[in-house]
Amino acid sequence: MSSSNPPSRKRARPRPAPPVILLGPLVRARGAQGATGSGQRWRVSACFLLAGDAEPPDLRVDGVTLPVPPRFLHDWKDLPPVGPVGVPCPPGTLRMWRYDFAVPRGLQDGRAAYGFQDDERRWTLSIPGTAIAPRIAFVSCGGCEDENAIEEAGLKRTALWARLLGRHRAQPLHLLLMGGDQVYADGLWERVPALRPLSATKKLMKRPELAVGPDLEAQLDAWYIATYLHAWTLAEPAAMQAGVASLCMWDDHDIIDGWGSHPAELLDSPAYQAIYAAARRAFRLFQVGMGEDDPSDTLLASGPPGFTQGLMLNGVGVLAPDLRSERTDSQVMSPATLSELPEWLERFAACRHLLLMSSVPLIFPSFALAERVLNLLPGRQSMEDDLRDQWRSPAHLEEWRTVLRILADFARRSGACVTILSGEVHLGANGLLSGPGTRIRQLVSSGIVHPPPNGLGVEVIERLAGRRESLWDRLTLTMEPIDKNGRRLLAQRNYLTITGQDDGDLRAEWHAETLDTAWAVTLR
Repeated sequence: MSSSNPPSRKRARPRPAPPVILLGPLVRARGAQGATGSGQRWRVSACFLLAGDAEPPDLRVDGVTLPVPPRFLHDWKDLPPVGPVGVPCPPGTLRMWRYDFAVPRGLQDGRAAYGFQDDERRWTLSIPGTAIAPRIAFVSCGGCEDENAIEEAGLKRTALWARLLGRHRAQPLHLLLMGGDQVYADGLWERVPALRPLSATKKLMKRPELAVGPDLEAQLDAWYIATYLHAWTLAEPAAMQAGVASLCMWDDHDIIDGWGSHPAELLDSPAYQAIYAAARRAFRLFQVGMGEDDPSDTLLASGPPGFTQGLMLNGVGVLAPDLRSERTDSQVMSPATLSELPEWLERFAACRHLLLMSSVPLIFPSFALAERVLNLLPGRQSMEDDLRDQWRSPAHLEEWRTVLRILADFARRSGACVTILSGEVHLGANGLLSGPGTRIRQLVSSGIVHPPPNGLGVEVIERLAGRRESLWDRLTLTMEPIDKNGRRLLAQRNYLTITGQDDGDLRAEWHAETLDTAWAVTLR
């Protein structure tokens, strides 16, 4: 007699809980892969900061046949709740993961959706076509020393990020260059408990003599993680970093204000070295997407401590020297690193255009007189490290001349159009180094978040910018007018776009907060 019971069925396994994303995806550009033509791919790394110690699922990417496995980068356990106001570091185990993949490129632009396997969340990445002129954005200064200053100035923190995102959605960008001060970590003096004894000491040079608590390393790790969460989990910068591959280089505020330009006995003290180690770890993971012993595909530096990077996109080269890791009050790069610059440049000799990222402008008015006056005054002046940061500081003058000579020689020999991209000064500007067989542009764009300066200081720099300077080898340095009224400084928050033209030139446009029309210059 047959049983009336239905046949047994295997119980479906419950799907694992989706990963808890604290930050990401942060997509980092690794450049074009393969020979030109139909076999070329756009290689990227997508990084995630996740809660918990479970390994996340594979990533599914349109155009990539096999699932992409995760690669473990770093973890932190039970960090203290240190961070900016309202953004403490999350509790428990935090782990950083990276997914490396290469998406096929067609002649025309494309898009690739990607997301975790068996997870409804999806993101869409812009894929540059091999026959399409590049569309690139450059941003810098993505925060502020005092976050209250943004609101007090009547500004919305993400207003320009929102404009850039809208532009990307209308005409997708291929590459996002982030030129320094992506985060502002300066608040650590008030918010990291172990540093409060030092911050209470008004005399800067007394700090090396003071001891700090045993929990400093954990508190600093928590501080930097929370600082990145504060800057990059907001909707607009998060969407940009998920949808456009980026290349990042750091500057002082990614560490602390003036890092490298303070006296050696201060920088070499235990507390300052702990600050640098935590900031460097956070930069390496969040901005470059590197494990400790895991060099990025874009890394050009022959070894630590430098993070110099470079890549090429459709005839345009991008070189981002690390101008912070080896900085001291007497040098920007070490002599060994400076000797590598010509070799790095030669990698881009076949490019029609080279975009060189220098966090601090190379072609800009000199503030040497102001620095000399401050040096005559007793004590360590509050602006002295800012002036020492400048390429034209008396401390760096010979190195500045050497770098410009190397760039001018490369431009003459290769025939490449060299353009320097910089931020740092919280102004927009357009400089020009010209002479027999030499024409190098300097585009300054900052900040996308940091409020612009105002008052007498801007007027003094404006007056300095109006001078035409004669240098060496019949070279001249000029700051070009940036508006119809002849002003040379754009004292508004701004970002820069660089768009390839049909004739092979590049068109650079400054997009300022209150201007309906972008100010533009042709790079040729």
